[in-house]
Amino acid sequence: MYAFFVIFGQSASTLLGRLYYDKGGKSVWVATLAQLAGFPIVIPCYCLAPPKSCTKNEQIRQPSAVILALVYFSFGICLVAYSLMYSIGLLHLPVSTFSLICASQLAFNALFSFFLHSQKFTPFIINSLVLLTISSSLLIFQTNPASHVEVSKGKYAIGFICTIGASAGYGLMLSLTQLTFRKLLKGETHAQVFEMVIYQSLVEASAAILGLFISGEWKGLSIEVEEFELGKFSYAMTLIETAIASQLFVIGAIGLIFKVSSLFSNAISVLGLPVIPILAVIFFHDKMDAVKAIAMVLAIWGFVSYVYQCYLDNKSSKNEYRNGSEVSKSPLLEEVS
Repeated sequence: MYAFFVIFGQSASTLLGRLYYDKGGKSVWVATLAQLAGFPIVIPCYCLAPPKSCTKNEQIRQPSAVILALVYFSFGICLVAYSLMYSIGLLHLPVSTFSLICASQLAFNALFSFFLHSQKFTPFIINSLVLLTISSSLLIFQTNPASHVEVSKGKYAIGFICTIGASAGYGLMLSLTQLTFRKLLKGETHAQVFEMVIYQSLVEASAAILGLFISGEWKGLSIEVEEFELGKFSYAMTLIETAIASQLFVIGAIGLIFKVSSLFSNAISVLGLPVIPILAVIFFHDKMDAVKAIAMVLAIWGFVSYVYQCYLDNKSSKNEYRNGSEVSKSPLLEEVS
């Protein structure tokens, strides 16, 4: 379920964000707020989630409200920063280029996991990281990078840098989220997933609203709504659907960190990225040139390499478990006991 949320939410929110810009949307703060304002849909899930266990050990280890507030506030500020960079990147880049650059987030996440979680770099993981890095780097050398005439090379460079920066920030946040679950929260219920989503999203949305007013972009919203090509109702529905899709993605990403790891969560996210360029060609008529095609193949190859390493790790764990079970059933051990 979490994996489906990640793939569906990521694809839908990216395409809807591009639709917002293509049909007359101009505010990067509105686009950022649309990514962050869907957290109220999580509240019913949180209320229906199983209650936390309340053993004495867990009560002793429970972090204070001040520490949790600082963690969620810090996460919220960092997340609104990289969400803003994603919005700027999507404004200046074609959807297909944007999604392929986002594949670099797996490389950043693996690097941070190495330092924060002692992630082992096997040959397959190294191969995956190299391929994903090359895949993103190839897009710098496109002879005609912009899909729209009005996008200059300077704005393309800004979009590229912002998307790379956002990918690095996202990779870091995933690793820090995993660290929080393992070292601070130490919970075993899905309620903690919903708590993290709600509290940090509340901070994010508040910061995005503040940014909208400080930047002065709110003054042009009435004109933007009037000039939106699909009409006022479609303008509202585009933003609402973006908020819901983005929130599903956040729930899925944090849920996979809770159940497995940050690197696995990111790998599932990268799995959905090759789907976006194909949909962009169908719905937005993006050009799929040779450079993008090679970048897509390398991104898929890098993901498959990582998944194969996960398969080997899982197989090794099962073998160790079976060997341990056989040793525990040894007659010699039974006699000693």
